[in-house]
Amino acid sequence: MTATRYWRSVPIRALAIVLALGFVAGTAFAQNAGFPDRPLKMIVGFAAGGSTDVAARIVAQKMSEVLGQSVLVENRPGASGLLAAEDVVKSPADGYTLMMASQTVLAVAPRLYRKATVDPIKDFAPVVYCGASPLVLVVNPSFPAHTTSEVIAMAKALPGKIIFGTGGAGTTPHIASEMFQYAAGIKMTHVPYRGEAGAINDLVAGQIPAMFANLSAIMGQLKAGTVRAIAVTSPERSPLAPDVPTVAETLPGFAAETWFGLIAPAGTPHDIIAKLNTAALQALASPDTKKRYADLGMTNSGAGGTTPEQLDAYMKSEVAKWAKVIKDANIQPMD
Repeated sequence: MTATRYWRSVPIRALAIVLALGFVAGTAFAQNAGFPDRPLKMIVGFAAGGSTDVAARIVAQKMSEVLGQSVLVENRPGASGLLAAEDVVKSPADGYTLMMASQTVLAVAPRLYRKATVDPIKDFAPVVYCGASPLVLVVNPSFPAHTTSEVIAMAKALPGKIIFGTGGAGTTPHIASEMFQYAAGIKMTHVPYRGEAGAINDLVAGQIPAMFANLSAIMGQLKAGTVRAIAVTSPERSPLAPDVPTVAETLPGFAAETWFGLIAPAGTPHDIIAKLNTAALQALASPDTKKRYADLGMTNSGAGGTTPEQLDAYMKSEVAKWAKVIKDANIQPMD
């Protein structure tokens, strides 16, 4: 072929490529137009009854109504949610497998587990930010300390003797407790559980004297009077528990909350992500969802925004924030 004939053929070849790509894109869009045409799964990396599980079930119920297909919640606890996250990463990127992930999975645990294989920024497609739950330091009613200052004084007098539980090593309550000890200059002993529900049961029974919990998971016990709140870790007092002071009132600048985000495997088509985002936002905007969130002390909006892009940016900022916390508090990696 002469140079002249070759260059004359370039526009034709380019047009053919454009048409081919357009055909592929059109075919993919046509295939996704009927999404969803079968039930979806929403994976939770923690046991039933914890804050992430509660958030997932509230959102899943409303999304089922919006999408016209069941959104089934599956609990797969282990390694602070990383085992479930690994399963999601390996799932088909077709929108039928989702994960309600907390910042534990998206910003904390991957930095704490030596064997973690999940990269939350590269391995997931963000769908939408789903809200946050304040943390709270709660104790058995028989615990002698009643304020943050008294807990700190007691811990300084008895280094390592105060035992506290959390829903698991590497979870946000665990890291918040390490922040608390670092800020207060004290040492307590951590007992990790496989989910918040087990720790709460032992706290009520007096098997452990204290725990750091998500307010949404412990609210029922607080209302029943079977546990007593010392302080919330949010920057401001919770509207649901206005008489409970913040840790920051004793340790200025202290703040920690558990936030939740809905994610899918990386590579999930943009039009499917958009449809899931719309459905989730409708679910979160429901008066029933807002009431159920409020009753648990949770918010259903916040710094993570409303779009997948905003959640992606927020995840990146949180990864950096918690990496610094882990470094500053000298929290050692786990196997």
